Amino acid sequence: MLRKFVYNILHNDDYETRFSRGLNIFLIALIMTNAAAVLIESIQKYYELYHHYFYYFELFSIVVFSLEYILRFWSIAEANSFESPWKNRMKWVTSGGAIIDLLAILPAYLNFFVHFDLRFLRILRLLRLLKLTRYFVSLQILLRVIEREKGSFQAVIFILVIMIILAAAGVYLIESRVQPEVFSSIPASMWWAVVTLTTVGYGDVTPVTPLGRFLGALITILGVGLAALPAGILANGLANELELRKQELELRFRELIQNSEIDFILEKEKIEEIRKEVGLTSEQTQDIILQLIREQKEESLKQERDQYAYCPHCGKKLPE
Repeated sequence: MLRKFVYNILHNDDYETRFSRGLNIFLIALIMTNAAAVLIESIQKYYELYHHYFYYFELFSIVVFSLEYILRFWSIAEANSFESPWKNRMKWVTSGGAIIDLLAILPAYLNFFVHFDLRFLRILRLLRLLKLTRYFVSLQILLRVIEREKGSFQAVIFILVIMIILAAAGVYLIESRVQPEVFSSIPASMWWAVVTLTTVGYGDVTPVTPLGRFLGALITILGVGLAALPAGILANGLANELELRKQELELRFRELIQNSEIDFILEKEKIEEIRKEVGLTSEQTQDIILQLIREQKEESLKQERDQYAYCPHCGKKLPE
């Protein structure tokens, strides 16, 4: 069935043929070339010299990405045979991957109805880089961690917003009489609060009163700790995700061993396929395999010892 074939090519990660690999390579190359074209187009002399080539390349890209989106939408009906095709499609349309695909082509179609500044439209084409998350496991891991820890990130952002408002209000209260043109209002003071809390500190807006400088120093110190929170959340989330993937890989290997479906010495291609699917490095996979081999040997030795631990005539356990 044609729809099932298209589904396997575009959606099924376990289905891999020479054609599917070639298609993925082509799409990755097209995405990267689009990003390179946006960068080169920003150089005015090259854009004026080769603008017709850029135009035809953009048309070609829009056709390819639009066709990909339509085929994905059509074939996703095969995802779950227990649900209706349109229910499968509606689920896919609201998924992160589908939204990214839509953002990659939507600006070009909107330009037919609402004329954008061409420079703005070219920059929007960089959103196509997000399509690479479908083809690289490392990016998928990062997005999964962000999705899993979104509650923590929301809490940090909420705290940051409160701190910005309080800092802006405080510096406005202290400095507005001395520097009315700089700290003219609380919204105007938010620029200083943002660059101070993020410890960037451009120096274009600074407090001059002793109390204002004390407040600035206090906010800078708080900002150092606050800026470290997202990094800590992300690092902890990545560590947890990698540990879960290690456990998943180990569990899959154990199931294959129990069913006698794998040989760690001979079936290197099968091991490599599972490793790529889970998203671990070769070193991490090798450590798990060595651990399982040691366990197999220990189990074999234990069975061998147990075999000779009993008298073959009476069946009684021999003294150790």
